[in-house]
Amino acid sequence: MMQISDSYNQKNSLFTAMSRFIGAVNNMDQTVMVPSLLRDVPLEDGEDLKVPESAPSTNGYFQADGDMYSSYVLLKSIRNDMEWGVVGDERPKVEAEAKRSEAEDDDDLEKQFHFHLNGLHSVLSKLTLKANTLTNRYKEEIGCRN
Repeated sequence: MMQISDSYNQKNSLFTAMSRFIGAVNNMDQTVMVPSLLRDVPLEDGEDLKVPESAPSTNGYFQADGDMYSSYVLLKSIRNDMEWGVVGDERPKVEAEAKRSEAEDDDDLEKQFHFHLNGLHSVLSKLTLKANTLTNRYKEEIGCRN
């Protein structure tokens, strides 16, 4: 009984979601030999891949009318950010957020953690689906139906 519970929790862990996403992007990267073939190919076959117009700003990561090439570049960029960290002017933002969160109650921190953990898990699952779908669409475009 303990193994079933542990297996279920492990399946839904953040680490597992991150591993699945990175694996899907690595597979996509190995499959897509000519990324330029993805230019101007719309994401029409996957409603799940389009970002709703009502979605909040995502710092330019998502484009509602993007093509497969922009999704390919996006997914690789997110993978690199996850593996190597975010490069740029993020430190001042992080320091400001840390000061703000110090002022918040400790009781609220656990709730915030679970909220953000659930959100991150959800986003990683959607990005994994996007990478797998892009890989399959690329195979269709070049005529490889495995």
